[in-house]
Amino acid sequence: MLRKPKRRTWDEVISELRRHQVDVHDVARDRNQRWVGKYGCAIVLEKAQNEAGYRVVVRPGVMIGREIAQLVDRGFQKFFRTSKAEFPATADRLQTLHRFEEELKEITGSVTLYNEALGTVSDEYLYDRLKGRDLPESQRPVPAWDRQ
Repeated sequence: MLRKPKRRTWDEVISELRRHQVDVHDVARDRNQRWVGKYGCAIVLEKAQNEAGYRVVVRPGVMIGREIAQLVDRGFQKFFRTSKAEFPATADRLQTLHRFEEELKEITGSVTLYNEALGTVSDEYLYDRLKGRDLPESQRPVPAWDRQ
């Protein structure tokens, strides 16, 4: 029988993360935020207002330098993006990120959604053929196959 995961409080989450050898550090500018990292991946969590747990401030990503790189899907390939550059996402880095996310969800008592369990979910999807579709019809760029 399926059972609903128990939602943990902020203090329980932090102590469980430390118990599982996950690095937990205060974010310098805010005492309620914690940088959480393992396997070369990291996330920033914040204490929830209602004492029911935590809120995600910065989504999980691979550490590149001293920055958490976000995953971008361009349709043909995934990339890790920092404020300075983009790097191709290799299979081993994607597997490491997925492992980190799964472990984090299990430790914190979060729900794992079906699509997230299948593999790594990107932070942003930037497909060439969808570029500009959110604009009004008159402002959309003309596709290459319609140009004369």
